[in-house]
Amino acid sequence: MPAPRLAGHVLVDQLRIHGTDHVFCVPGESYLPVLDGLFDADIQVTVCRQEGGAAIMAEAYGKLTRRPGVCLVTRAPGAANAFAGVHVASQDSTPMILLVGQIDRAMRDREAFQEMDYRAVFGTQVKWAAQIDQAERIPEYLSRAFHVALSGRPGPVVLALPEDMLGETIVVADARPCRVPHTLPAPAQVRDLSDRLARAERPLAILGGSRWDADAVRVFGAFAQRHAIPVAVQFRRQMLCPVDHPCFIGDLGLGADPRLLAAVRESDLILVVGGRLSEVPSQGYTLLDIPDPSQTLIHVHPDVGELNHVYQADVAMACAPADWLRAIEACAPTATASRRLRCERLHADRQAWSDPSSVRHPGRLQMGLVMEHLNAVLPDDAILTNGAGNYATWLHRFYRFRAYGTQLAPTSGSMGYGLPAAVAAQRLHPDRRVVCFAGDGCFMMHGQEFATAVQYGLPIIVILIDNGMLGTIRMHQERRYPGRVSATTLRNPDFAAYARAFGGHGERVETTAEFAPALQRAFDSGLPSILHCLLDPEAVTPTTTLSKLRAGG
Repeated sequence: MPAPRLAGHVLVDQLRIHGTDHVFCVPGESYLPVLDGLFDADIQVTVCRQEGGAAIMAEAYGKLTRRPGVCLVTRAPGAANAFAGVHVASQDSTPMILLVGQIDRAMRDREAFQEMDYRAVFGTQVKWAAQIDQAERIPEYLSRAFHVALSGRPGPVVLALPEDMLGETIVVADARPCRVPHTLPAPAQVRDLSDRLARAERPLAILGGSRWDADAVRVFGAFAQRHAIPVAVQFRRQMLCPVDHPCFIGDLGLGADPRLLAAVRESDLILVVGGRLSEVPSQGYTLLDIPDPSQTLIHVHPDVGELNHVYQADVAMACAPADWLRAIEACAPTATASRRLRCERLHADRQAWSDPSSVRHPGRLQMGLVMEHLNAVLPDDAILTNGAGNYATWLHRFYRFRAYGTQLAPTSGSMGYGLPAAVAAQRLHPDRRVVCFAGDGCFMMHGQEFATAVQYGLPIIVILIDNGMLGTIRMHQERRYPGRVSATTLRNPDFAAYARAFGGHGERVETTAEFAPALQRAFDSGLPSILHCLLDPEAVTPTTTLSKLRAGG
């Protein structure tokens, strides 16, 4: 017979049983028994400065570990702040569990202090939203939460925890550790895939989604070489194929290389593995015909509900990338001389497109040369994070991602993501270099989490690109309403002083020559650092300027 336990302690025990070794939170009186349970638990706790930052950190944890990131927040205002991180987890297919304090059960439906119907508010954005009203069912609910978050297409789960329920003392048995079921393609599907690959003259693979690991990336790379298949990655999934892999041909993101888009359109077989081919990688749903693509489409995705959802596939296989790769590893090589030549040509096109030394723009700080320096000095396992904004183009186009587990970026395009994600990454990997790219607008969305980095002694490097405006919106504004600047100008603080005020290292960088020594001093400081990089507002993208946009160029 199990010993009597506080319900909040039972919940913490379930987290530990299901493999949780870290939680991110902003504390609240609504879940004090859980906080008390964490006091004795072998679970690290990161206390954040705002629930939005905590939720993003949990999502980043999910991306890096492939286990549900756990975020603890208090009632309605806390849950509302966390919503953006939940949305990232949903669109990015990241396993995550948001645990929310709730009012006492006896007060429900009276609009009590900070009352919220979490099923209604989060229901359309998560895989499952529920409330635990019976303390004895905590093991059942937590088991289900972990299985739902991890199974099929991973995603977020929200559980509301009534304050009085958590304070009960109960006798209940623990659940067993979560074990996610695996599915494999049918043998007939594998034969069909092999036959179609053998007949294809211009195949092309597009990798995306989640449920990958380093081994799966390596195995797919070998598969692509055996079959001479050019490999593109979806938006912000660049760590799924090393940039120096001979089959790598680029990323289907915003501002993609026109030659890459042409290669997709001219292909006679498209192999989509792991991803949904959603709006950005499909270039606004224009790359493939809907619902029936003109190319042969082979779609591999872990969730059967996503298959044929938009695109009708010739072969649809409901399995995770790693499971699928084990099933098709024995397929006989289908490479031909012409396919190898095509791979070489497209790979060379990508190398030229991503050469940072070839780009010059207005201003004394040249971002192409900054990227060239970062490629030279950062180790292969460095983790790069970013949020949303035109500044991210420099990172996505010119940084040489060389290993799995090195990229944290929201495919949902959520601003403010980069700094909290960097904090989470450094908490998980204190021995690795973590660099956050942020725009001036993006940074200020969750800039307070720099205090979290200082509190835990996390030597993250923030490369803060300041052009005094919300650059992406200004770019679109100048294209559609030239010269009519409205609501996109920013007046920014001295971000180097901001870093120092929190107890970190800060420097102002105005020229290209200043960047490398400033970066080295940031490394040497051992402190969380901000390099406040002043970028000429004219350099709105690597390829155009505000003046050209205003003139209709």
